[in-house]
Amino acid sequence: MSRLSPLALALCLVTLPAASADPGRPSRADLQRVMEQHSRSVVKVSGPRRAGPGIFVGTAGQVLTSMDPVGLEYVGLNVATVEHGGQALPARVLLANVALKVAVVAAPDGAYPAVPVRLLKEGDSLAGRWVVGVIPGARNRPAKPEAAQAARAPAPFYDVPLALPPGSPLFDADGRLVAVVVQRTRSGCRVLPLGEVKLTLASANEP
Repeated sequence: MSRLSPLALALCLVTLPAASADPGRPSRADLQRVMEQHSRSVVKVSGPRRAGPGIFVGTAGQVLTSMDPVGLEYVGLNVATVEHGGQALPARVLLANVALKVAVVAAPDGAYPAVPVRLLKEGDSLAGRWVVGVIPGARNRPAKPEAAQAARAPAPFYDVPLALPPGSPLFDADGRLVAVVVQRTRSGCRVLPLGEVKLTLASANEP
């Protein structure tokens, strides 16, 4: 069995049923819910290239991030660290996908706070939907959750007008992970829906 299989399974296990679409802007309570989920599940990933945010998507320690910290040449190597619970944990690079600009690293075996995930149904789109990201704090200002509407970009990506670094998660109003930031843009960031990540993992598991 491929070493990526546990992560593909984890994405299925933590996925919650999609609620009915709400066209309204997320409320203050929604933003607070996202902030709490963000605080629990987001970590700092440091690799040979640089450091950036990532998020637990598997209870065994799998972390989804961008390719900023690690690249394709590091797959299979223990060259990253994940900062969690005040510790810098060694992490192995499980996957790096150049086309999708995402990577997956794994912390040591243990129990971790995996985030609930929402996958788009076939034929659905993020375009026009409200998503929530947490803007990093600067100087004496704390991190702050902000909502914005996603817009179409070259498939399979979407653009969101939020100043988020690559590797940052984007949530729906219920605190479920819906996309990950893969690139900064002049007007905000480019994001990849979680369904595309799952498809990549499934293809990686094929013999």
